[in-house]
Amino acid sequence: MTQCLDYGRSFICNTASFNAVRFWIESRTVLHDDRDGGQVTFLQCGSCKSENTFAESDLFMSPNYDFMPIFGGDRLLIFRRHADARETYREIRPVDLWGAPDYRLVYGEPVRELTTFEEIRDVTATEVPIVARTEIANTESGLRAVIEYPVKTMNISLDKSLYQVDTGPVALPDLSERHQPAVDSVRLAFVAFNAGHFADFVIEQPTPVTRDGQEVSTVHHYSNPISRPATNSMFAVGQPSI
Repeated sequence: MTQCLDYGRSFICNTASFNAVRFWIESRTVLHDDRDGGQVTFLQCGSCKSENTFAESDLFMSPNYDFMPIFGGDRLLIFRRHADARETYREIRPVDLWGAPDYRLVYGEPVRELTTFEEIRDVTATEVPIVARTEIANTESGLRAVIEYPVKTMNISLDKSLYQVDTGPVALPDLSERHQPAVDSVRLAFVAFNAGHFADFVIEQPTPVTRDGQEVSTVHHYSNPISRPATNSMFAVGQPSI
């Protein structure tokens, strides 16, 4: 039986006495090494804002930035997105930065694979969560990734009998080479697909801002879409309330 995370109920609960922070899990990526059979799981957490934690006042930092952690093996990848692109955008730390993480993973049930447009259409019209998986591979490096994520936005054309997934962010690993630590391979991306055999990604990366044809700044933004051969699948996780 296929198991999918219940993304409304899966968290990473950290254990440090100074800050036992809890993070919501937003997507899960499993990186497979098909040469030696090894694998690493990346758990991408929900984004928050930079804060003065437990201060008496002025709880948000100024200037502020987006903060997102991704747990992967014995390392932690932290993204800090400021208004402009900075060298501090990525940082790798030990996974126990906030104490030993307690992975509270809840699996949804029942799980039913959606294999036809009619099944996808019908579940989309209900409150039942849909979870998608996108598998990509690089035969030269021997690396393969299975990206699992809740479908937050779904497009349905009743006229054309077509669907289209558009959701993110997800943890997209670079499969062209082996990274040490493995979590250093991860980039943030949004994913879209409307068929089972390919997926398009738009990746957060340094992106120039232009005005009147002149570059005035560089920001971290989702840009330069790419398309990859992929195997996509979707699952209904749970039952309608009525």
